[in-house]
Amino acid sequence: MTDDEQDKVDRELFKNVEKLRQLRIEHRDLDETIARLSMDIHVNEVEIKRLKRRKLLLKDQIERVSSHLIPDLNA
Repeated sequence: MTDDEQDKVDRELFKNVEKLRQLRIEHRDLDETIARLSMDIHVNEVEIKRLKRRKLLLKDQIERVSSHLIPDLNA
């Protein structure tokens, strides 16, 4: 592998690690928001359902990005 190719791989890996970090932060923040809103008796249930749906989508994205970070053992 040439230095240029290795640099490209390194940049892509860094990009994926950073994206994973951002997704995890957003997922955690949504979890805290949902917990806080759930304690409010005047909360809009539709809003909580929307936030939970977004949280599940984030979880799926986290799984996809994580799976790309695992090295291919067949390579």
